[in-house]
Amino acid sequence: METVSENRAFGGTQGVYRHTSTSTNCEMTFGLFLPEEAKDGPVPLLWYLSGLTCTHENAMTKAGAQAWCAEQGIAIVFPDTSPRGEGVANDDAYDLGQGAGFYVNATEEPWAPHFQMWDYIAEELPTLLGEKFNLDMDRQAITGHSMGGHGALTLAMNLPGRFKSVSAFAPISNPTASDWGRKQLSAYLGDDEAAWAKHDASLLMAEVGFDGPVLVDTGTNDQFIDLLKPEALANAVATKRQHATLRLQKGYDHSYFFVSTFMEDHVSFHAEALYGE
Repeated sequence: METVSENRAFGGTQGVYRHTSTSTNCEMTFGLFLPEEAKDGPVPLLWYLSGLTCTHENAMTKAGAQAWCAEQGIAIVFPDTSPRGEGVANDDAYDLGQGAGFYVNATEEPWAPHFQMWDYIAEELPTLLGEKFNLDMDRQAITGHSMGGHGALTLAMNLPGRFKSVSAFAPISNPTASDWGRKQLSAYLGDDEAAWAKHDASLLMAEVGFDGPVLVDTGTNDQFIDLLKPEALANAVATKRQHATLRLQKGYDHSYFFVSTFMEDHVSFHAEALYGE
C-alpha cells in the first residue's frame, strides 16, 4: 500500500492511499480520516460511499464529515466508486463504466474483469483497513450519497451483523424500476432480473429489512427525485415495519451543499449506534 498524502486535520489525519486490488484487478485509491483517538487505540469506522462521477476525493473535500467525525472519535473512509485506468472498460455516458460501479460484481463483458466493486467494498478493503490502521472493525457503520446511498443500503441489508447503523443521502432507492438502475444492472449483471434483486434497497427492505437504525434524507427540490424513488423505499419501510427515519428536506437539491448541511446529523446518528453498546 502506497501513501499518496497525509494531512493534519481536526486534530487527526486525513490520508489518501493507493493499493493494487485483487478484486478489481487494478490500482484503487481511497481516503481515510483518522481522529486523534486512533493514536491511543482502535476507533469505530464509518463508510461513506460516493455517487455517480465521483472519486474518493469528492466527499473527502466537500461533505464536511471530518470535523464531525473528529468530534465523535470516529474514522471515516472514502472509497472510489469504480475501477479505473488503462485497460479498464468504460462508456461515453457518465452513468456507466468508470465512476459508475454501482457497487455490484459484474458478470457481463466487458465489465466483469474489473467491475467487482461489491467484493472490493464488502471484503477486500475492510480486510486491508483492519490490517493497516488502528480501527475497531467490530464497530462499523455505513452511509452514502445517491449511487452510494444505494450501495450503503444494499450492503447493510445483505451483510447482517456487519454494520451497526445505515444512513443515506438521496439514495437511488428502487433501481430495478428506475432508469438509474435498469440500464446499469442489465449492463453489469445481464437481463435476468432475479439477479438484480439483491441490489435494490426497496425490494430488500420489504423482504429482509435491517437489524438496526436507518436514516435517509432526500431534498424535495432534488433534480433527480423521480429517478431516486424515495416513495418506494418509504412503502417498503411501512411494509416491513422497519425502525427508520425517512426525511424529505424542504428546498434542498442533490448537491454536496445538501450533503454537508445534514452531515452532522448523520455522523451523530451513527455515533449513537457505534457507542451504544
